[in-house]
Amino acid sequence: MDSVLSPWQQSVEDCINTIYLLFSAYLVFIMQLGFAMLCAGSVRAKNAMNIMLTNVVDAVVGSLSFYLFGFAFAFGSDFTTNPFIGSTYFALNNVPNSSYDYSFFLFQWAFAIAVAGITSGSIAERTQFSAYLVFSFFLSGFVYPVVVHWLWSTHGWLSPSSTTGLLFGSGAIDFAGSGVVHLVGGVAGLWGSLVEGPRVGRFDAFGHPVPMRGHNATLVVLGTFLLWFGWFGFNPGSFEKILVAYPTTTDQGNWTGIGRAAVVTTLSGSTAGIVTLFGRRLLVGHWNTLDVCNGVLGGFVAITSGCAVVEPWAGVVCGFFAAWVLIGLNILALKLQYDDPLEAAQLHGGCGAWGLIFTGLFAKEEFVIQAYDSGKSGVVRSYGVLMGGGWGLFGAQVVELFAIVGWVSVTMGPLFYILHKLRLLRITVDEEVAGLDISSHGGYAYTQTEESNGRFYTDYVRMQNEQS
Repeated sequence: MDSVLSPWQQSVEDCINTIYLLFSAYLVFIMQLGFAMLCAGSVRAKNAMNIMLTNVVDAVVGSLSFYLFGFAFAFGSDFTTNPFIGSTYFALNNVPNSSYDYSFFLFQWAFAIAVAGITSGSIAERTQFSAYLVFSFFLSGFVYPVVVHWLWSTHGWLSPSSTTGLLFGSGAIDFAGSGVVHLVGGVAGLWGSLVEGPRVGRFDAFGHPVPMRGHNATLVVLGTFLLWFGWFGFNPGSFEKILVAYPTTTDQGNWTGIGRAAVVTTLSGSTAGIVTLFGRRLLVGHWNTLDVCNGVLGGFVAITSGCAVVEPWAGVVCGFFAAWVLIGLNILALKLQYDDPLEAAQLHGGCGAWGLIFTGLFAKEEFVIQAYDSGKSGVVRSYGVLMGGGWGLFGAQVVELFAIVGWVSVTMGPLFYILHKLRLLRITVDEEVAGLDISSHGGYAYTQTEESNGRFYTDYVRMQNEQS
């Protein structure tokens, strides 16, 4: 590709890149459908309508909050650049401009609404609907965008593209968001679940776990495959431009990096799935479909950070350890009587944290330069410790991990605690036994559920009459 393009050639290049970015945004948005199906299948039938509605709320509330505030906090900048938070582009004022256009906003919006969906899974089946409105707006409009600014803005203090100096001479690599998206959502869900406590009947009087299986394994499997499909926009799409040639080669460009990222993503998720399949078989004595689905997703979460900067074989390594991280955290959660219906904190938080560490170990210098410097020659970059790149990148990855955990804890933890103290967070025991569908939404998602749970409905009506 010529170094100097004519106006017509430039417009064609911009058009192709915009189409690619918009297509990636659409794929990421499809993940909302995957989340909805996965969540619905993972809860009991009497709460299916509630969890589906919360997924819709995450999208619509997140859209408004990210439009009004989130994008500005994430990417806004002025002459006095702030490495902590952005300060311009509120309500997309002065967008499009030379830096950002509407397609970029849409791509980032699709990421933002995914974060709240992660958190919703952790507090499913026992949370007041009004609480979803509050935390979804706050998370997607403020907490998440600040972390985005740190990592993905050129002014962020952790950014590997920072124009004001790189942390440890490296910056932290979180290409598609193992930390920015998944760890943020996972830690927020952890605090929500801790403040609320376990569901009624989840643990017996002796502290032993009581199984509360989701009502529809079919929805879980279909949701997993939809998320897999959407991840091809999530990870490869984070290149943002496809028509970028690498000057040191004649046949490579972002298009080759995009293909590699898709392959690495697939290998990590597949490896995590097969390891989870056999690992859980050894632990529980049977082949568990739902565990495998979560294992696959754990592999995807972990590779999201380094998908653009590692070899395909490293994706296999990432998925192998992600599976054991998830299995181990689930065992620990039961021992600590921690209740997360979707395993969101363990899956997105634990595997997201592993993904950051993995990148610091296995990032390849050539791919780092391709991803962040468009393959320019003469550029020196820190890369993975195990690849001979020193400790700069690894140190930055650790700092990112602790910074995200700390930031989300000091923002979302107090929010959930305040909602709890105001009695706006958890539903009553009677409402939980009856089910959120009937107590909050006027009826069950399935006719069969209403018929088989008539006793719960009668009890709930009696309770309401007594209170009035």
